[in-house]
Amino acid sequence: MTYSMKMRSAVCIAALVAGSTAHADVSAQQVWDDWKEQMSLYQQTEIEVGSEEMSGDTLVISNLSVTNTSPEMTANYSIEEIRFEEQRNGSVVITMSESYPITFKPNSDAVVTLETTQAGLEMVVSGDADAMEYAVEADSIGIALVDVVDGDITFTGDAKLVMNDVSGSYSTSETEIRNIAYEMDVATIDILLDIVVPGGKGEYVTGGGKIEDIQMDGSIMMPLEGDFETPEDMFENGFAIEGGYSLAGASYIFDVNAEGDQAAGSISMGSAELRGQINSDVISYDTTANDVSLNITGSEIPFPIELSIAEYGVGLEMPITQSEEAQDFRLSLDFIDLTINEMIWGMIDPGNVLPRDPATFQFALAGTGTPMINMMDQEQQEMVKGNELPFELNTLSLENLKIALAGALVTGAGDFTFDPTDTQTFAPMPRPEGEVAIKVNGLNQLIDNLIAMGLIPEEQAMGPRMMMGMFARTTGDDQLESTLEVNSEGHVLVNGQRVK
Repeated sequence: MTYSMKMRSAVCIAALVAGSTAHADVSAQQVWDDWKEQMSLYQQTEIEVGSEEMSGDTLVISNLSVTNTSPEMTANYSIEEIRFEEQRNGSVVITMSESYPITFKPNSDAVVTLETTQAGLEMVVSGDADAMEYAVEADSIGIALVDVVDGDITFTGDAKLVMNDVSGSYSTSETEIRNIAYEMDVATIDILLDIVVPGGKGEYVTGGGKIEDIQMDGSIMMPLEGDFETPEDMFENGFAIEGGYSLAGASYIFDVNAEGDQAAGSISMGSAELRGQINSDVISYDTTANDVSLNITGSEIPFPIELSIAEYGVGLEMPITQSEEAQDFRLSLDFIDLTINEMIWGMIDPGNVLPRDPATFQFALAGTGTPMINMMDQEQQEMVKGNELPFELNTLSLENLKIALAGALVTGAGDFTFDPTDTQTFAPMPRPEGEVAIKVNGLNQLIDNLIAMGLIPEEQAMGPRMMMGMFARTTGDDQLESTLEVNSEGHVLVNGQRVK
């Protein structure tokens, strides 16, 4: 699986730069032995060393080659020299070659070669053989494309990412499981892309970007034995990842020509953050971005497109393992104050009938459920048939609903509990009990505006107006409210009137 290869590569990189909370002295040989142990945790990794030589207080490793193999791809990196220099205070300073190649060979004729470079990179290791801490400093760390060779075709060009003014720390310890924790600060990340397609008709991809003030942290728990090809076993043995990043701002530009179709534009954002975790019990993901803007022009686009959004966010939490107790889950989506440029409005509404107010969509669900299967086990997933649910729903809350568009506003909230002993009344789900209230402002005016624009024939608007009269009550000028209730007997009531 591609998933497996990516996981192994991430583990190997983490293992290379992390070692194993400080108590005493550590020797150069102990640090190097710990590196080898980490890189050899899994059978898919092959390590070759040209020579290991102790010269005074420095252990010199020459011609290190590390190969990771999966059914889909083989990856290799080779470092000409690594030096482990023992210090009088009991620490070890690590330096290495300023550049080294990385190659990827998928199950095809293609070979991708990258080059990693660093300037002023220094790692200081303290602690002892069982618990090591790394302090990392670098003026810059970069990775760049050398070429892509696919049969007789060779792709070249500028494609690189450079992290500037890097500082951080890593620590690892080992008991029945290996624990890695890290923190890293990066002043800026510069991105450059400039590639011309060989043999093409002027096709190219160019772009660039800058990310500012990045802060990253995380922890990884790796079982000493396991197989990434069977992730359910890895998680049962304790594999877990938790972490994320924040940044102060980012901006990107791009220009693409594909088969004669050209497009160019820019993307920018203010502060942003991402947090996530995955372990044997739960998977969660939360991301937010502020002040996002997008501008695009192109040969197939009749006018410039300009979009902006004040805040964007996605949230998810879901239990993934079988349990006898109810577990929390949640799902949320936020698009706040979305605006478009006047040219787009002019195409949608040339008569300037609709209000140009920013649009907002917010949706948040939360609740509890009892998982009936282990979601990481494919065999258990296949046992779920037809309309069966892989979990027993216990509670559900609509914490937030807000839709603001073209002068209309819809809001809502509500809570339900579920009876697992009754799966017939609302089969296949257990019987709910509770209510949800929906409020709508400005809907009649929006319908009138759509009629004036010719988008809805007036006779076709009668049906929706009649439905609103049946299922909603008027609470003010162009203000409606509707309450949906399910009682303990399984009756469905709308504004107190039973409909089921």
